[in-house]
Amino acid sequence: MTSDASLVLVTGATGYIGGRLVPELLAAGYRVRVLARHPERVAGRGWADAVDVVAGDAASRADLRRALDGVDVAYYLVHALGGGAGYADRDRDTARAFAAEAAAAGLRRVVYLGGLYPDTDHLSPHLRSRREVEEVLLAGDVPTVVLRAAVILGSGSASFEMMRYLTERLPVMVAPRWIDNRIQPIAVRDVLRYLVGAATIPDDVSRGFDIGGPDVLTYRRMMQRYAAVAGLRPRVIGAVPVLTPGLASLWVGLVTPVPPAIARPLVGSLVHEVVARDRDIAAYVPDPPEGLVGFDDAVALALARVRDLDVRTSWTSASTRGAPSDPLPDDPDWAGGSLLVDDRSREVDAPPASLWSVIEGIGGAHGWYSWRLGWLARGVLDRLFGGPGLRRGRRHPHRLEPGDALDWWRVEKVVPGRLLRLRAEMRLPGLAWLELAVEEGPGTRPVFRQRAIFSPRGLPGQLYWWSISPFHGIVFGGMQRNIARAAEEHAAAETVEDAQ
Repeated sequence: MTSDASLVLVTGATGYIGGRLVPELLAAGYRVRVLARHPERVAGRGWADAVDVVAGDAASRADLRRALDGVDVAYYLVHALGGGAGYADRDRDTARAFAAEAAAAGLRRVVYLGGLYPDTDHLSPHLRSRREVEEVLLAGDVPTVVLRAAVILGSGSASFEMMRYLTERLPVMVAPRWIDNRIQPIAVRDVLRYLVGAATIPDDVSRGFDIGGPDVLTYRRMMQRYAAVAGLRPRVIGAVPVLTPGLASLWVGLVTPVPPAIARPLVGSLVHEVVARDRDIAAYVPDPPEGLVGFDDAVALALARVRDLDVRTSWTSASTRGAPSDPLPDDPDWAGGSLLVDDRSREVDAPPASLWSVIEGIGGAHGWYSWRLGWLARGVLDRLFGGPGLRRGRRHPHRLEPGDALDWWRVEKVVPGRLLRLRAEMRLPGLAWLELAVEEGPGTRPVFRQRAIFSPRGLPGQLYWWSISPFHGIVFGGMQRNIARAAEEHAAAETVEDAQ
């Protein structure tokens, strides 16, 4: 890459597609700038040092102005999937602001990844919003390429994970009748190839393109094909006419890690047949010599990524609707009220590395080293109220990076070997954090410090904290004791291995 290479802006760079697009653009020789509301989430990416990071929000004209300065091509990957009431208005207003600022900055091209939709005015709210954003961008003064995709097949995508968990966990299932509607899925690597190629489409082209893989399948057939690729027995799937998208999304939320707020727009889109109406994109971005990736190969590639612990980005990268995004304040009297803190410390008879290994591995399949029934009950309650619960798990079983989802927490800060700070995304009357730290002790043994921090929102927040404070000894005290014990057992096991 040279200094005279085109400068490309990627919005949504910490999301599922954006996080994979950035390294592809760098490999293609572009200079890349990313716009991120939370720059700390970019810091843990392997490409972080190779890009220019602008802190800001795509909804802010001033932030857009700074981010678009000197840019040649901009990728618009902003979408409020599961964004709650009014998300369509926010998406439309943000797109209008982006189109206006892109024109003012003199961009050559805007590229937008939208949703594949049929020729009808009776679209689901999700697809109607995607079409509206497309129309706003195409009506702008900057030539725009819109790529419309249906189900994207790749490790970590919400659509893939929903299909994966439904198929693996339910050998027998009852599904809505529109499970037999036709869909044209596409592998994520083909989506990325089209996105990179869109930057070189001639300047006089401003239009939308349908993109899809080589297979057109029903969702029923997709699950059966998934089962075959994954080595599972054929699934028994019955269709009923009464399961509405709302009810189906609740069912998906109970069976899969995808919460109803995100499952609802995905399920709602399956009401329509979504098949590419043309392949005009091939005139500008030709198929690779080996052809587009078929459904079976896309599933096999995604499962291999999952098996090899190489899931580069995930749908969980997106913040949960309504979840707090404020970092932990340094001022204990922040926002006019005291933070409520449960602070515990203890020496651990294990090397610091063993203690850190247990801390960084917390959550997901390893659990929370505490009152299991209490955590499960709180997770179920959170799901019922629309929160993430405990089913998001973690992207990697041993490593954490800022921005990673960790059950109902979000990783806010990681200082390797020293500090893990988590911010709660569960439904709470306030803001909450959990800090797990390895500190120097008075002797050779490290001190494990654990802080649960809560910033209450009014009287409900105060009542919540004091109502659960009698259980802190069970929950937080038990967690600290069990983490310390696990670290000591980890150290002992390593000593035995070294001796052998």
